[in-house]
Amino acid sequence: MDGKYKQSEIRETLLSVRKRLIELKASGVRWGGRPASHGKERLLQDLRTEIGDCKRCKLYKTRTNLVFGEGNPDADLMFIGEGPGFEEDMQGRPFVGRAGELLTRIIQAIGLKRSDVYIANVVKCRPPENRNPEPDEIDACKGFVLRQIEIISPKVIVALGTFSAQLLLSTNEKISKLRGTMYDYKGIKLIPTYHPAFLLRNPNMKEAVWKDMQLVIKELKLNPPKRRRSDS
Repeated sequence: MDGKYKQSEIRETLLSVRKRLIELKASGVRWGGRPASHGKERLLQDLRTEIGDCKRCKLYKTRTNLVFGEGNPDADLMFIGEGPGFEEDMQGRPFVGRAGELLTRIIQAIGLKRSDVYIANVVKCRPPENRNPEPDEIDACKGFVLRQIEIISPKVIVALGTFSAQLLLSTNEKISKLRGTMYDYKGIKLIPTYHPAFLLRNPNMKEAVWKDMQLVIKELKLNPPKRRRSDS
């Protein structure tokens, strides 16, 4: 009787474990702790729902659209900017203005497509007149971009500009001091570089950004197309 009881108990335990594994798989978890892409999509959708018609800071008073983020939920590479600009506010999408066009060219220059990466911002609403996001606005919104990072779990993050780099590195150093070096963010490689909007005003700094992108290429083992002298 004891043997039969133990076998029955073991069988019930195995069935229970199997049921739990099926539930985990259905929820989007894959072995190693990184959610499967369909699970990530659902988690990102849930996060967007949680944000809702956000009024957590004063930026809601002047925004047209909240700009959540977009791209491949299973991306190895994630770009994090500072905040939406005029075109982003109009369309509800990140990096779709002139700075976004330059970012797209940078992504292509390292051998990827925009659809291969994920793009988000520290704050989800446009600061008036494209001013810098203020500390209270960053504090109100930072939890959402940190959750996006957690969900996507990329191999590399490129922090675009001072505010993105400062948030993720918990520092007050300016981007000019931080760029050129690879850091660690919770086991993810973090590479700060200049924001594309800054490059539009200071095209002489594009070469510095290209040097930073070499770190991305090396870390992800990418094969970028050969650059012509006219490439930017």
